[in-house]
Amino acid sequence: MPSVKKSKRITISDIAGLAGVSKSTASLVLNGRSKEYRVSDETRDRILALAHEHHYQPSIHARSLRSTRSNTIGLVVPEMTNYGFAVTARELEMLCREAGLQLLIACTDENPGQEMMAVNSLVQRQVDGLIIASCQLNDVEYQKINASLPVVQIDRLIPGSQLPLVITDSIAPTASLVETVARQHPDEFYFLGGQQRLSPTRDRLAGFQLGLERAGVPCKPEWIINGNYHPSSGYEMIAQLCAQLGRPPKALFTAACGLLEGVLRYLNQHQLMESEIHLCSFDDHYLFDCLTMKIDTVAQDCRSLAQHSFDMITALIEERPLEQNTLHLPGQIHLRHAGSKALGPT
Repeated sequence: MPSVKKSKRITISDIAGLAGVSKSTASLVLNGRSKEYRVSDETRDRILALAHEHHYQPSIHARSLRSTRSNTIGLVVPEMTNYGFAVTARELEMLCREAGLQLLIACTDENPGQEMMAVNSLVQRQVDGLIIASCQLNDVEYQKINASLPVVQIDRLIPGSQLPLVITDSIAPTASLVETVARQHPDEFYFLGGQQRLSPTRDRLAGFQLGLERAGVPCKPEWIINGNYHPSSGYEMIAQLCAQLGRPPKALFTAACGLLEGVLRYLNQHQLMESEIHLCSFDDHYLFDCLTMKIDTVAQDCRSLAQHSFDMITALIEERPLEQNTLHLPGQIHLRHAGSKALGPT
């Protein structure tokens, strides 16, 4: 098979040569400064026509060297298949695009080593700032990075970190939802969570336990089961639980949409979608409104997560002070089970 010869990328020097002018004159025209430096209209029009004819695009790297900014922002998330992160990333990309910025996304697969490799790659690409949903146990490396470019945490808090943070309040809405469900199923209510070292697991478990307490239901140790946030982990945990009980649990709370995905896959494969299990979860998905199995959820406002993290990172890039270093956003409870009734504001 014959190889395809790539055409040479045309440069500003090429445009200058074709137009019969100096490189500096071509640069002035292509950067919109021809009138300021009294370049003739004829010369300007000739240069612009040649640039258009040859599809000239200015070098991003050269532009960043002149301005000291790359006009790029890095986003680091565990995985893009997670619905919440996918929606947040989409909203961030739209905000960046409208502001003339480029969003570069890196996924870590919940691996601390892979995360730092991804972060270092983004830093090497000279991003102007980083927005991170980290799985690190401390922020030592991020503090080093923060000395030269701003870092904002989103959705997750690194233990003990004082870096700027935008996060959904997990505890209050989870407690309200769990209290509602626990009053209907006081004798059996299980929690499936992710890695215990991650702030979403800790906060959602705290909300689960608080909800049981408010309902007057003692939390049995065997009700708390943790794995990781991959759908396969949700599948394995519900499979083991059903094998242990000989049936699906009466009530079940999953700490994230990915875990719920695994649970639903197991229930569907084993013809248990019509069982009496009362499912509830942190994170929401619009498709839950289409399922015959009703699922009560706590929804995050992904648009607000994206907007506030974008506002924070752009303010820090422009060296403007933040109005607040930490922002907790409210979650919204979606009750779909017949008979479920919210017990108050979240």
